[in-house]
Amino acid sequence: MIRLILVDDHPVVRHGIRGMLEAEPDLTVVGEASSGPEGVALAAELRPDIVLMDLRMPGGDGVEATARIVATVPGARVMVLTTYESDRDILRAIEAGAGGYLLKDASPAELAEGVRAAARGETVLAPSVASTLVRQVRSPAPPALSAREAQVLRLVARGLTNADIGRELYIAEATVKTHLLRAFAKLDVADRTAAVTRAMSNGLL
Repeated sequence: MIRLILVDDHPVVRHGIRGMLEAEPDLTVVGEASSGPEGVALAAELRPDIVLMDLRMPGGDGVEATARIVATVPGARVMVLTTYESDRDILRAIEAGAGGYLLKDASPAELAEGVRAAARGETVLAPSVASTLVRQVRSPAPPALSAREAQVLRLVARGLTNADIGRELYIAEATVKTHLLRAFAKLDVADRTAAVTRAMSNGLL
């Protein structure tokens, strides 16, 4: 028998999930919590096999609760069950130690099989979530500019010349050129306009 607790701030949602899971002969819900901190305390008390964790709850963040359960409750695996699938939500949950990430539009059969797979130690991901993670891995992180390089590019974006930038920052014009060349190399561009455009599109300015 796989023992679960449900952590979700909506009683109706918990009731529906409990009904779906307990229709399965090998699954039983042993407790419910309405916030992250309550879920952590309940997991420590009941030592379930699986914790089904919502992410955004007024009483406490599900990601923080996930990290605490993974760290303090041996044998318990946390599986996120949420309506949210933004890149940030997914990455935060996985980094916190979640062993799965399913969406609330999953069918009863998908949810039950996901719980069983998580209990076996497998990673369970909704298809759209798996696609997001693959995209994140394949897309290289934008290059990091130094604080000075970013500062120089912001002044370029304002239309200042190298001489103007030098006077603004109290550095030599040759030093401005050096910062620009380093920024060009990091951004893989050949001129000032392209550097500013690329830095802005990568969220570096």
